[in-house]
Amino acid sequence: MKVVHVKDETQRDACLARLCAEVYGHDAGIAPLAIFAGTLSVLVTQEAARVLALIDNESRPIALALLVLDELGESMEVVLLTGLDSDTVAQPAERLIGELALKAPLRVNAMNADQEKMFRECGIKRWFDGPDGTRIGVSSRHAATKLDDIPRTMHFDQRAVIQAFKQDKAIFDGYKERFVRGLESFPEVL
Repeated sequence: MKVVHVKDETQRDACLARLCAEVYGHDAGIAPLAIFAGTLSVLVTQEAARVLALIDNESRPIALALLVLDELGESMEVVLLTGLDSDTVAQPAERLIGELALKAPLRVNAMNADQEKMFRECGIKRWFDGPDGTRIGVSSRHAATKLDDIPRTMHFDQRAVIQAFKQDKAIFDGYKERFVRGLESFPEVL
């Protein structure tokens, strides 16, 4: 197994589309498409986002993650994460986080005790109380020693993306086609 940064545009689009569909559900309305479009049009354009995959020994993707840089370019936040079906690897998403936690200044957000427990088991040991009951964890390679040390993560306005879809059907149709094409062409190997 190894972690792969998916750089090829076609494979990146396919992996991002699959990741959005897996995280938000295949019948989640406009949210997966808006995240897909905003990530590509804002974060990827600014070189602030990375699509990573954990591949098995046959180079098949078994977990996917979207990492976004902070505003200072010093650390990365796991924004989206999913494990894919695997006959050979148990808990592939957790394995991906474990690998990343060893190598990168990583930030994660846990929305509940179960998520925090899972991230702790992946090697995220330092935790802070965030807003609205969120727990924010950082890997040992992250420089933060208190919550105020954690720079803001780069982001885009999802509502603005949805508004652009409503105002310009060509933008909506273009990203929808790219999203569907990505889902249909998800690579069997990377």
